Amino acid sequence: MRAPAVVWDSSLLGYDLGGEHPFNPVRLELTIRLATELGVLDGVDLLVPDAAGEDELRRVHLDEYIEAVRQAPMTGADFAHGLGTEDNPVFTGMHEASALVVGSTLLAARKIADGEATRAVNIAGGLHHAMPGKASGFCVYNDCSVAISWLLDHGFDRVAYVDTDVHHGDGVQTAFYDDPRVLTVSLHQHPFTLWPGTGYSAEIGKGGAEGTAVNLPLPPGTRDGGWLRAFEAVVPSLLEQFRPQILVTQCGVDSHEEDPLADLSLSVDGHRAIYRRLRELSEAHAGGRWIAVGGGGYQLIRVVPRSWTHLLATVLDRDVDPATALPPNWVASISRAAPTAEIPPGMSDGRETAFVPWGDGADEPVDIAIRDTRRAIFPLHGLDPDDPRD
Repeated sequence: MRAPAVVWDSSLLGYDLGGEHPFNPVRLELTIRLATELGVLDGVDLLVPDAAGEDELRRVHLDEYIEAVRQAPMTGADFAHGLGTEDNPVFTGMHEASALVVGSTLLAARKIADGEATRAVNIAGGLHHAMPGKASGFCVYNDCSVAISWLLDHGFDRVAYVDTDVHHGDGVQTAFYDDPRVLTVSLHQHPFTLWPGTGYSAEIGKGGAEGTAVNLPLPPGTRDGGWLRAFEAVVPSLLEQFRPQILVTQCGVDSHEEDPLADLSLSVDGHRAIYRRLRELSEAHAGGRWIAVGGGGYQLIRVVPRSWTHLLATVLDRDVDPATALPPNWVASISRAAPTAEIPPGMSDGRETAFVPWGDGADEPVDIAIRDTRRAIFPLHGLDPDDPRD
């Protein structure tokens, strides 16, 4: 297999919403430092992105919106375009920093389309909430949607997008809701209990693309086993039927039990299990082609660096043993910068990730979501929603 591509440059830290905003780029810096200390990036040539041009941004975003983003640092808040809100404050260089994030995910896509890599990872990406004409949920431009659009014009006819962030992948769903070439799958906390309030099982696509928008709304408190039970009951069967040529995954880690902005209860061990399963599914159903991007995650020290180091390691086939201790130099640097921070001892939360497969006769809280989603989607793919073998 060709060496996986890792897109990273410190210039990506410029996407900084400022102050006490939870979307703090320090989480990226800490992840790269941890992965480096653990040897995950040894010998890896990190790819430096260029900012996406306006032609690429226009694949998803309206001209008037792009101009509004460009002008916002001079003109101030523009609430009609979602700029200057509490979630999306205006900051100097907003257009340039946001376009660079898009360019980083585009670079990952190009490396795979050109045959230079089979897998690529960009932890700075994953801005899945941005809408065609509006910033939303900490996201200015939607790098996921732009990259998928680009892939559709460069040799790919079927793209599967799987979103594991705790929040619904609403921006990507919106971009391709009527496009049968793109399968969007989002597993997220139930929209009745969490922003943005979308992502119900009944949202299935339209205009000839019915069945290609898939939503699994999970109850608050869902733990690793329940999350994986739901994933396995829905995602592998749909990928097998859809036969994607590439798998794009948004790997937000705000599903962790310690995340301050949401209420699922996954662990770092659960995140590691998810990444390993995505890798297996890319090999089984997408010819091994896999783009992984970051996303949400707001426990900046205890969670994000460990989970995304596991993501980098999984993409690179350099899996980190959960029993691995955190490197002393990394721990010391955190202790100096944040003396009161409680730093975990290693790369695991000590959780078991085994789960009981759906259809075994047990009744678990996630089973309502499983049944609703399978019944809404599976018949549209020729699958039996009530047969656990499908």
